[in-house]
Amino acid sequence: MKRFAGLFCILAVCVTFSALADEGHHHEEMTPEQLGTVHFPVSCTPAVQKPFERGVALLHSFWYEEAEKQFQQIASTDPNCAMAQWGLAMSQWHQLWNRPNPAQLHTGLAEVKKGKSLKPKAAREKAYLNALDAFYDNSAKRDHQARATAYSNAMERLYRSYPDDHEAATFYALSLLGSEPDNDTSFANRKKAAAVLEPLFASEPNHPGVAHYLIHAYDKPQLAQLGLPAARSYAKIAPAAPHALHMPSHIFARVGDWQDDIDSNLASIAATRKSAQMHMGGEGHQYHAMDFLVYAYLQSGREEDAKKVIDEVKTLPGVHDMYGMGFDPRTYALSKFPAEYEIELHHWKEAAELQPVAEASPGDQAITYWARAIGAVRSGSLEQARKDVDQIEVLHAKLIKDNKKDFAEAVESDQKEAAAWLAYVTGKQDEAIATLRTMADNEEKIGEEPSSIPAREMLADMLLEMKRPLEALAEYQTDLRFDPNRFNALYGAAQAAELAGKSTQASEYYSQLVKVCSGGTSDRPELARAKSLLAQK
Repeated sequence: MKRFAGLFCILAVCVTFSALADEGHHHEEMTPEQLGTVHFPVSCTPAVQKPFERGVALLHSFWYEEAEKQFQQIASTDPNCAMAQWGLAMSQWHQLWNRPNPAQLHTGLAEVKKGKSLKPKAAREKAYLNALDAFYDNSAKRDHQARATAYSNAMERLYRSYPDDHEAATFYALSLLGSEPDNDTSFANRKKAAAVLEPLFASEPNHPGVAHYLIHAYDKPQLAQLGLPAARSYAKIAPAAPHALHMPSHIFARVGDWQDDIDSNLASIAATRKSAQMHMGGEGHQYHAMDFLVYAYLQSGREEDAKKVIDEVKTLPGVHDMYGMGFDPRTYALSKFPAEYEIELHHWKEAAELQPVAEASPGDQAITYWARAIGAVRSGSLEQARKDVDQIEVLHAKLIKDNKKDFAEAVESDQKEAAAWLAYVTGKQDEAIATLRTMADNEEKIGEEPSSIPAREMLADMLLEMKRPLEALAEYQTDLRFDPNRFNALYGAAQAAELAGKSTQASEYYSQLVKVCSGGTSDRPELARAKSLLAQK
C-alpha cells in the first residue's frame, strides 16, 4: 500500500465530535512547517507579526474557522491593528466555496469599516482594506459578480503597485478565480491566475496559497496535467490543514490517478477528525473528502472500501447549515454515495429501490430520484421511472421557486439524464441521443468536476446497447480524454472495440482496466471477463 493506506482504519470508527476530549492543541501552536510559509509584514505591534502570518496561512488553506479565531486574538492583543480587521473580513468570504449571506456581508463590511477607521500607517495596508471594501460595500445594490470583479480589479492595482509583495500577487490570483464568470469555457481567469502564480511557485515553494490556488486554476480536464507539480507539493507544505491534504485529489481525480486520490482523501479525513478532537472546527469538510474517496474506490476496483465509507456515514452526526450555505453535507452524502454506488456498479434493481433521505434538501433528494429513475428504466420498471422523472421535475420547480439557481441547474441535469434513458427505452432513441450529446458537449466545455457518470459515457453506453460499436467506441474515447481511467469507460471501450473487430484496441483497454484495478479486490464480472480474455492471448 501507499503512504497513507494505514489511515483507512480511521474510517471504521464512528466519531461523535461533541464528545471528544480537548487535547489542548490550538492554532496558535501551529508552525510554518504545519501550515506553510507566509511573509506578510504589517504595521501592528511586533508581538502579533507571527500570529498574523499564521492567520494568513490559515486563510490560504481555507481554514476559515481557525483564521477568524487567530485574527480575533490579534485584535484583542493589539486593538489598533487595522489589518486584524482585514483578516476578520477575509474570514467571512469563502471565495471559491460559496457566496456570503446577508449576515456575513454585514459582518465583513463592519470589519472593513473598523479597520479603515483605525487609520493604518502603511499605504499598502490601506490598499488591502480598500480592495476588500470594493467587495463588501453597497451589497444591496450590486450583485455578487459585480462586487467580486470590483475586488479583483482593486487587487490587480495593489499587485501592480507593490510588485515585491508576494501576498498581493497571491491574493490577486485568488480574486481572479473568485470572480470567474459562471460556466466560462475560455478559462481566461484561470490562465491569468496561473500566469501570476507560476513564477511564485518557483520562488516560494513553501507558500500554501501559491500551490493551493494553482491547483484550483488547473482544476479542469483541459488543464489538469499542468497542476500535477502543485498537487504533489501542497500537502507537504501544509500537512496540518485538512483542505491542503484533500485539495491535491482534485488534480489526481482529473488525471485518473486513483491511488494518490485515495491517499489524499484518507489523510484529509484523518486530519479533519484530529482537528475536531481539538475543538478546531471544520468537521463537515470530511464529507467532501469522502465524496472523492468513494468515487476513486469505485473506479479502481475497491467496492468493499466504498461500501464501508457509505455505511460509516450513517453513523456520523449531522453538520447543520455549514458556512451558512443552507445544507447539511451529511444528508448530501447519505443521498449521493448510495446512488453513485448502485449506478456505477450497474445494480439497476437496487438503484430503483433507493429511498430519499427524509431530512434531505430538494437538491439532495433529486439525486436519489435520478438513480431510482435510471435503475427503473434499466430494470424494466417504466411506470416507476416515469414517476421518478416527474418527481425530479417537482423538486426542480421548488428550487426555482425558492430562487436556488445553482441547485436548480444541477437538478435540471438530473432530470434530463433520467428522461433521456426513459426516452431511449420508449422508442425515442434519436431524442435520447441528442439530449445526452448536448449535455456531454456542455460538461466538457465547462470542465465539470468528476463526481458521477459523465453524460458522454451514458451516451456511449446507449450506443453500445443499440449495437453501434464504432460510434460507441468514439464516444468512450472522448470520455476517457476528459475523464481518464474510469472503470465503466475502459470496459465499455474494450467491449466496443471488440465488437467492432478492433482486437488490438480491445486488448489495450482490457489491460488498462486490469492495471487500474490492480490494488483492489473487486469481483465485478466485467473485471473477471477482462482478465479471462487477456489470459487467452
